[in-house]
Amino acid sequence: MRFFRALSFAVGAACSQGPAAGTAAASGADMTFHLTSPSFADGQPIPARYTSDGEDVSPALHWSDPPLGTRTFALVVHDPDAPDPRAPKRDWVHWVLYEVPADARSLPEGAALADLPPGTREGRNDWGETGWRGPSPPIGRHRYFFELHALDRALPELTTPSRHDLEAAMKGHVVGTATLVGTYAKAGR
Repeated sequence: MRFFRALSFAVGAACSQGPAAGTAAASGADMTFHLTSPSFADGQPIPARYTSDGEDVSPALHWSDPPLGTRTFALVVHDPDAPDPRAPKRDWVHWVLYEVPADARSLPEGAALADLPPGTREGRNDWGETGWRGPSPPIGRHRYFFELHALDRALPELTTPSRHDLEAAMKGHVVGTATLVGTYAKAGR
């Protein structure tokens, strides 16, 4: 009898939180949104292939299922340690993407606009260009934050937005953010 009371309580508690909460609680599913790369682990060095010292191609990215209500994704890759990690003066932006479709779960290595999921739009990096520009730190080991934002709506056409423009358009519409951090220092520096 004690088992049935406990089971009844658990089912009642799950149902009172709504269908999504009940399903997650009953299945034990992890509802955390994760971003990973097969090229480097979180907190570890980014291989030179993805930097100005190598081929300067974007690393492949993969992510788990986003929060419920996600309509699109936006990606910002930035370096908060520029120009010197001991005395950072600016947060340098390397890549801006938005309107990545909600059903996408990855970006390929070396992604050019034609390789991105249909409907994806590009913003401007801090070189004033679209597309990926990899790490090229002038001094020290820098951190590179890959931030994938799940949004509850499609964004309007922003005409090649900067990071600032994109973040202003996303304000109040981010339902989750998955972050991957890589590091890089030029050889001999």
